[in-house]
Amino acid sequence: MSVLPTLGTLFRPSQLFSFKGVHPDPRKYLSSESEIETMPIPTLIRLPLQQHIGAEAEPVVQRDDYVLKGQLIAKARGPVSANIHAPTSGRVIAVGHFTAPHPSGLPVPTITIRPDGEDTWGPHLPRIRPENATPEEIAAQVAEAGIVGMGGATFPSAVKLNLRAKYDLHTLVINGAECEPYLTCDDRLMRERAEEIADGIGIMGRALGVKQIIVAIESNKPQAIDAMSRYNRALDYTFQVKVVPTQYPMGSEKHLVRLLTGKETPARALTADLGVVVHNVATAHAVHNAVRYGEPLITRIVTVSGRGIKRPANVKVLLGTPVSEVIAHCGGFVEEPDRLLLGGPMMGQPIANRRVPIVKGSNGILALTRAETPGNEVMPCIRCGRCVQGCPVGLTPFDMNARIQADDLDGAAKIGLMDCLTCGCCSYNCPANISLVQTFHFAKGKLAEKQSRKHQAEETKRLAAARQAREEAIAEAKRQAMAKRKAEMDAKKKADAAKAAAVAAATAATAQGEANP
Repeated sequence: MSVLPTLGTLFRPSQLFSFKGVHPDPRKYLSSESEIETMPIPTLIRLPLQQHIGAEAEPVVQRDDYVLKGQLIAKARGPVSANIHAPTSGRVIAVGHFTAPHPSGLPVPTITIRPDGEDTWGPHLPRIRPENATPEEIAAQVAEAGIVGMGGATFPSAVKLNLRAKYDLHTLVINGAECEPYLTCDDRLMRERAEEIADGIGIMGRALGVKQIIVAIESNKPQAIDAMSRYNRALDYTFQVKVVPTQYPMGSEKHLVRLLTGKETPARALTADLGVVVHNVATAHAVHNAVRYGEPLITRIVTVSGRGIKRPANVKVLLGTPVSEVIAHCGGFVEEPDRLLLGGPMMGQPIANRRVPIVKGSNGILALTRAETPGNEVMPCIRCGRCVQGCPVGLTPFDMNARIQADDLDGAAKIGLMDCLTCGCCSYNCPANISLVQTFHFAKGKLAEKQSRKHQAEETKRLAAARQAREEAIAEAKRQAMAKRKAEMDAKKKADAAKAAAVAAATAATAQGEANP
């Protein structure tokens, strides 16, 4: 079915603005025609307690507990946190630490479940009818389901749905750009589950109370554009599908909003300050499942791709599934990959241990061969400015890199390090193969560590001052109590003496009266 008429009516370049970025080879053809397939239950499931931005969830199960599919096993702790549920039925064999899906390879608090193979559901969340539900009820259901931003940001979705209380919102933007090369999981989801996504979009629109909804999809996804255009109505909303140029990082919410509205989101501010909230298409699908069917977030679609994979595919996997088992499901490696990444090639992280699990923010596993990766030979920076030309935030990466190499992290922060998206455009553009984005990741981590130590020192100082104040208050209270007790004792002595004197006087008077009848 041709989609050219649809594209012609929806794509009007005069309505779109622009931003700086890069145009890497998409290489989506490796998996774009692979329909979503469901992977069998893995042998072990490992669920890190922090699969989201914010405080790690608090476990509510113990070792040897039997859990059912969909059962709450870790509860959100704090305002920016997310619940975690059992992806299948089985026995909890450990509540301890395991390697994180992070290049550091450090162990993190993790719940490990051995599936029983029965996949037995526990009680679902109570279903609600979004047509009659209040915005607060919808947001509460999304929070109970443990849904986070599934485009990679992993920000708890319920927090975003509650922004209507603080901001004057008018637009919901659904991010269907999927600008990372190789990744096609969102593309396939829109092609195959458009009606369900549309329902989730309408539910989120009702929760936010917006006036309009825009679904933004890159121009290299014509089938997804056609599918979402055919299901462009849900609840009280008719949403507009806008075709956006194929450019990286189109998936950055601030840049997507700028492209659609022409408005710049200030540094350290939210798009909500402009009245706009952005959600991912996979998040909309998860909201549909949570509200309509009471299903928590326990699965996600993952693209397994790269020339190193024998059978590239889009796979629906249970959260907590080891990366090694997902790769084995796709036929294993054609050859030992030069790079194995969790996520896309631009922002994805190297996989330090192939037993690390798929988590809520995992959208891809890439096995890249030597032919697919840039050269490893690093040459000196000649300050050519190519990194500046590609930076979508308008920073000077070569200058930040020089300051970081000179151990001047505060200087790098002054010229915009904390505004860096770590999108990788600078590294992609650099002819010297300097790993700029990795340097910025490192520097941000060091600054965060420094800030944490400073906060810890200030907290220690505050606690010490509070303890000293308590001790002084206790000592003063003791002094006052002792003074009061001494005063009471002195008063009692005086009273006793006065009483004794009175008795003596009375006795003497009596004796005198008896002596003189």
